[in-house]
Amino acid sequence: MDTPKVFESEYRFCLILWEHEPIKSSELVNLCKEQLGWKPTTTYTVIKRLSERGVLKNENTIVSALVTKDEVQAAEIDELVEKKFEGSLPAFVAAFTKHQKITQEEIDEVQQMIDRFRKGGAQ
Repeated sequence: MDTPKVFESEYRFCLILWEHEPIKSSELVNLCKEQLGWKPTTTYTVIKRLSERGVLKNENTIVSALVTKDEVQAAEIDELVEKKFEGSLPAFVAAFTKHQKITQEEIDEVQQMIDRFRKGGAQ
C-alpha cells in the first residue's frame, strides 16, 4: 500500500499528533492553536481530511496515526528523487552535497549506512 500524500501544513499537524498520540481531538485542537495558531475548525477539517485519506483515525474522539513519520518522510523523499532527479539517487546525493556543508561525522554516518546496506542489513 502506498503511503498517502501529506502536504506541508498537514505534516506540521502530524508532528504534533505523532508526539502526543493517542490523543483526544479536543486536546489536539488546543495544541494546534498553541503551536500552529489554528482555529478549532481548521484542526477538525484537517483531522477529517487526513482520516479520509487514511493518514489517521478518529474513533470516539481519540485520534491516532495510521502512518508513521518515517513512512511519510520516505514517501516524500521517493517523490522528490523521482520528480526532480529522474529517479536517480546518485544525482540527488550529488546535488545535495554540492550545496550543503557536510561534516566528517555525517560522512562517516552515511558511509556506515552504505556499509550496512551492502552487507544486507537495515539502515
